[in-house]
Amino acid sequence: MIVVRVRPDFSFEIIDREKEMVRLGAGGLDGKQLTPEAMGAALQALKKFARLAQSHQVDEILAVATSATREAENGGAFLRAIERRTGIRARIISGTEEARLIHLAAVYGVDTPRPAVVIDIGGGSVEITLGGKSDVELARSFKIGVIRLTERFVDSDPISSRDERKMTKFIREEVERHIEHIREQGYDRVIGTSGTILSLGTVAIAVERGAVPQEVRNLRVPAKSIRKLRKTAVEMDLEERMRLPGLDPRRADLMVAGAVLLDTLLKALEAEEITLCDLALREGVLLDYIRQHRKDIARVDRYPDVRRRSVIELAERCAWEANHSRQVAAIALTLFDYTRRIHGLGDREREWLEYASYLHDIGNHISYEKHHRHSYYLVKHGDLRGFEPKEIDIIALLTRYHRRATPKPEHIGLEHIGKKERRSIQALAAFLRLAETLDRSRHGVIRGVEVRERMGELRINVQALGDAELEVWAAHKQAKALEEALGRTVRIEKVPYRKASAPSVALVNNSAVLGGAAPIAAGRSGDRRRLERRQ
Repeated sequence: MIVVRVRPDFSFEIIDREKEMVRLGAGGLDGKQLTPEAMGAALQALKKFARLAQSHQVDEILAVATSATREAENGGAFLRAIERRTGIRARIISGTEEARLIHLAAVYGVDTPRPAVVIDIGGGSVEITLGGKSDVELARSFKIGVIRLTERFVDSDPISSRDERKMTKFIREEVERHIEHIREQGYDRVIGTSGTILSLGTVAIAVERGAVPQEVRNLRVPAKSIRKLRKTAVEMDLEERMRLPGLDPRRADLMVAGAVLLDTLLKALEAEEITLCDLALREGVLLDYIRQHRKDIARVDRYPDVRRRSVIELAERCAWEANHSRQVAAIALTLFDYTRRIHGLGDREREWLEYASYLHDIGNHISYEKHHRHSYYLVKHGDLRGFEPKEIDIIALLTRYHRRATPKPEHIGLEHIGKKERRSIQALAAFLRLAETLDRSRHGVIRGVEVRERMGELRINVQALGDAELEVWAAHKQAKALEEALGRTVRIEKVPYRKASAPSVALVNNSAVLGGAAPIAAGRSGDRRRLERRQ
């Protein structure tokens, strides 16, 4: 269960969550009756969920029932009991609808511009889809969930080689034609959702690296790591599996079927890796609801890109200074663009710099004192979507270093960052520090930035409209960080503002940046409008 606040721009914020593993389908799949024990456990969990929803004064409860209930002989009676005893009215959804909703959530949470395969492994069923952000091309639900496979094929502990082969053959026969169609159409990446896949991915990385990953969202797990975990799991008994690093002990009895299933699917897809996603059916139900009630909720979604939308959502939650942050971003990106030949960084690093510029001051939401450290914490734990864990670490570190200390290998957060990324962080943080000082007064007096290199010296001319003495003074104090990052001496001078008659706009990564004599502008995705600033 998740409790969310839906915003007028159709984004949502999770304000509470709860989970109970009741295994509703245990012993009740394939048309059998749900057991009294499973129904009792489910009703107890749903009573808690209902109380939690009431405590938040929610406007609506959305609930769906999947394979266990739709197959059970007494599924309808169970749903009536739920409504009678909890007030929750759940609707049964088909396997195809379940697959569609899961796909909707996965492509919302993972940055995938091209078609992707989404796999969701549940207890009773597995959903496999192919599609992009706006549509699902292929969607199927298969009755090969981990509870079903365990009950049918796992007769010993450890599993016998014969039973493992029988399970593998069964899985292949079930999915063969669907996966063949997926391979024919082609895909960009494979995304895995829900508890079983997240658990397997976590354990696979923990076994390989010797440490449990701190964050699994958007973590890429090589298929060969899943294969290695499968070989390990089938040779272990329950007690040994429970000691695997990162494994929830409650999943240990189903782990063998899960590992065999996931490895078989990845092998059939000829996939080299799988990207973990923590959004699944719940979020898909929510996103579908939002889509159907857009007129009731409010305005058009301003940020279609998941990464940009996620950054702006976090900034708005932390009451950011939008004008100041956009001005800092524009200056930082202009400095970055002018010095590309020196630092050699690419568009992805440029994007990190832009987002760190937007988020650098959000720590003020907690306290101005040490707000750079608060910003680091908020970015690390800010529920950013579409980013790999390392990218979130880097953006958080950039906000950490926008004032005072410069990056040092022994600092917290940098110990797991490679030398190449550390050099990138040093350069990007220097741009951000200097850009921050060039809007020191928060009045947007800097209207243009121009950089020239000559004989090992960078000359930065800042064009100001009004009094910019504070900005230039502050910039001189922070110039050393840029000198160290770029290996050049830096000279900063204020020059008169020259309004260009026909400024040219360079759109890089969907951000408008005007350099030289033109005013600075930082636009939203696809937005060519300048940010006109008042004096």
